Amino acid sequence: QVQLVESGGGLVQAGGSLRLSCVASGRTFSMYSMGWFRQAPGKEREFVARISRGDYSASYADAVKGRFTISTDNAWNTVYLQLNSLKPEDTAVYYCNAVVYGANEYWGQGTQVTVSS
Repeated sequence: QVQLVESGGGLVQAGGSLRLSCVASGRTFSMYSMGWFRQAPGKEREFVARISRGDYSASYADAVKGRFTISTDNAWNTVYLQLNSLKPEDTAVYYCNAVVYGANEYWGQGTQVTVSS
């Protein structure tokens, strides 16, 4: 089992920045990638970014490329999402995700990001 706890959400004006954090605990050695998804009101949850443990390669949704950056600490206990140049359409609940060997997935409880115009 892996437990994920997000923090860092809040209310920010368009053009502003936020940094989200997700702390992992439990069987973190079994994780091979961590990522972020988001869900806006009335919409389905969508992929935002992911980072792989083996080579630290990162991938991003087209909507956030060049504005968001995903990173981890060396111990792979915490994954970060730096959100820059925020837009009102980035408003959503942001969820941390971990994929472990065996293809099981774990989710955090989410953190709200609200961008005002």
